[in-house]
Amino acid sequence: MDPKNGSLVTEFILLGFSGRWELQIFFFVTFSLIYGATVVGNTLIMVTVMFSPTLHSPMYFLLGNLSFLDMCLSTATTPKMITDLLSEQKTISVWGCMAQMFFMHFFGGAEMTLLLVMAFDRYAAICKPLHYRTIMSHRLLNGFVILSWIIGFIHTMSQMVLTVNLPFCDHNVINSIFCDLPLVIKLACVETYALELFVIADSGLLSFICFILLLVSYTVILITVQQKSLGGLSKALSTLSAHILVVTLFFGPCIFIYAWPFSNLASNKTLAVFYTVITPLLNSVIYTLRNKKMQGAMRKLWFQHVSSA
Repeated sequence: MDPKNGSLVTEFILLGFSGRWELQIFFFVTFSLIYGATVVGNTLIMVTVMFSPTLHSPMYFLLGNLSFLDMCLSTATTPKMITDLLSEQKTISVWGCMAQMFFMHFFGGAEMTLLLVMAFDRYAAICKPLHYRTIMSHRLLNGFVILSWIIGFIHTMSQMVLTVNLPFCDHNVINSIFCDLPLVIKLACVETYALELFVIADSGLLSFICFILLLVSYTVILITVQQKSLGGLSKALSTLSAHILVVTLFFGPCIFIYAWPFSNLASNKTLAVFYTVITPLLNSVIYTLRNKKMQGAMRKLWFQHVSSA
């Protein structure tokens, strides 16, 4: 189609969760509570890690950064989705849509990298305990965190530079709760087959490879521990189970959305909600409810705050 023959699109319509107003109110209350709990929970983790001397270790430093990325990832899409539930016109400007996609892939790419770093940290802690502090130095940790942000930026820019100048004309309805890159590309009034393949390689294949690498790394850790001590295996399983669950929750929906982004799975709103709304909350719940050290540090900080008030 020749873009000159169509009317220029200045805003997109997000279908979101269309339906009766009672259902819209239910979703509004539910997602508002979940988002509020996400912000509070992840902020609590960051504050606890920052101000608790017992948590000044590489694992909790990385956990604090993960909580920050989770909160940012959820904030990139959830507030807009919540406000749209009370709006008759669920619109977003083209540049607002581009900004939403930029930050989603920025924080998502950074989180992928950070999860790989956390797997390396667990490998060093479990398989090289005597050299753990030497390996996971403050300099290396800071370098890893900076690297995760750089990779996130490169990941999002590699896609956005090809998307931001696409012409959009006539079609402007997105069947999702936010601006999802595969769905937005399909609305362009030029041939986007090459860009579609690039998105599959950049987001879908990258997510799948990272997920496989993480599973392989955890398997190597468990095999190494089993060879050293049977008693250590149960302890390693207990330590790694939270990490494996977080990785599965993060990469599962991401792989389904972006590995086959131009199939019907791309418009699956349940996966979209799980990826951007539910998972950031579950990450904080998993790490706090399963980690006695974190719970103890939170209680101690709370009592110190109450006693000083």
